[in-house]
Amino acid sequence: MSNQTSDNNKRIAKNTLLLYFRMLFMMAVSLFTSRVVLNTLGVEDYGIYNVVGGIVAMFGFINGSMSSATQRYITFALGKGDKNRLQTVFSTTLQIHTLIAGVIVLLGETIGLWFLYNKMQIPADRMDAAFWVLQCSIIAAVVMIISVPYNADIVAHEKMSAFAYISILEVVLKLAIVYMLLVFSFDKLVLYAFLLLAIQILIRFCYSYYCNKHFEETKYKHVWDKALFKEMTGFAGWSMFGNLAAVLFGQGLNMLLNVFFGPVVNAARGIAVQVQNAVQQFVLNFQMALNPQITKTYAQGEMQEMHKLMYRSARFSFFLLFFLSLPVLFETKFILTVWLKIVPDNTVVFLRIMLCTSLIYTLSNPLIIANQATGKVRKYQAICGIILLMILPISYISLRLGLPAYSVFIVHFLMESLTQVVRMFLLRPLIGIRIRDYLRYIYSPVLWVIAVSVILPAFVYFNMEDTVIRFFMVGIVCVLSVSLTAYTLGLSSNERVFVKAKALGMLHKFSK
Repeated sequence: MSNQTSDNNKRIAKNTLLLYFRMLFMMAVSLFTSRVVLNTLGVEDYGIYNVVGGIVAMFGFINGSMSSATQRYITFALGKGDKNRLQTVFSTTLQIHTLIAGVIVLLGETIGLWFLYNKMQIPADRMDAAFWVLQCSIIAAVVMIISVPYNADIVAHEKMSAFAYISILEVVLKLAIVYMLLVFSFDKLVLYAFLLLAIQILIRFCYSYYCNKHFEETKYKHVWDKALFKEMTGFAGWSMFGNLAAVLFGQGLNMLLNVFFGPVVNAARGIAVQVQNAVQQFVLNFQMALNPQITKTYAQGEMQEMHKLMYRSARFSFFLLFFLSLPVLFETKFILTVWLKIVPDNTVVFLRIMLCTSLIYTLSNPLIIANQATGKVRKYQAICGIILLMILPISYISLRLGLPAYSVFIVHFLMESLTQVVRMFLLRPLIGIRIRDYLRYIYSPVLWVIAVSVILPAFVYFNMEDTVIRFFMVGIVCVLSVSLTAYTLGLSSNERVFVKAKALGMLHKFSK
């Protein structure tokens, strides 16, 4: 192993640990605050906040497409070591995101308001509160959009400690919000929206201050590079297909559920999304630490190393998510009942299907990052985007035919599975990856781990009564089963040696 590869692995490991520390703290506080907020606002107001905030999020596909372009171009320039190019890229992305923020405000104050007053199922006595939630959501969206170049620069430099510390500040402030909701007698839904907006603004200034202090390129310099502007917007334009699809099957499905079933079902989806996001954070943190390396190895022409990083990212990400998801999939009802005083109907089935979809999507992330690294996104985004865009109309037809609310999440799962297969074939000519290798190094070990690791937990689950004892037994068996099968069937021999050495090293430190 070369010194550069060793340094990269150490950096990835350090950044992953920092992000996991951030995630554990955020997850603990978020799960607590979600419970209190749900009980304080009530199911109906909680659903209103989720669905009204989703109106602005639906326009987020414009920003989402540009965010991926920003991350790619900043990381690529950093990988090339061109400081002048890096500053030009950063300043250009800041200009573009300012324009996007203006577009979001225009759309939110026109189409957003029309949709709120004419299409959404919201009780008449809560419409004024919903209006203020929408206004706060629009301003928060502007703040987040302007923050994208700064966050992308932090990730490109792999300074994950900034994310860890600033995120801890964010969740502490959100914890304070819970206390304020209980103390003040003002309309709690409106107060919640305004307080979250205030936190968003403060956190945005924290990221800007950190970047201006540590990275020279983030000190804005007015430059106009027409060629770069055209190149980046072209990249973003094709990426828009995929991001539009992501918004539609996220917030679009949320709107459909509101139109067909009302805000109570939106509350069920909101709770399911909370748990899904908490579990996914483990994987997202690992991928955030690894993604810049995939782009940088491509920029440096190290294709073989890039392929290895992709295989490792896909497998390890899946095993991490599966490790956490399996006990939740078995004991969904018990976990939700203990966590919440009020469990909205449909939450259990929503969460189970959404976790299965997350497992499929986890395998796609390295392919998505690799495609963005090449810069050749037109064909890839057009085909994958069209497939994913079909989720919303198919879901609408399903609901019109009288199928239950959870049918929309089954549609999402099936279309995501199809897109995963298509992604592999589209990426093959771009980076020289072989389908046979992808099946051998990713899908084969993943399927073996799934098939073997579910046997013992399923036996325990179906042969014990629904009690606290069963919950703990299923959890313990799931942890042991997934850990052992992932180690023996999911890792290569070199990876097993590496994991064993790291584990023994940690045990040695703790034993001192």
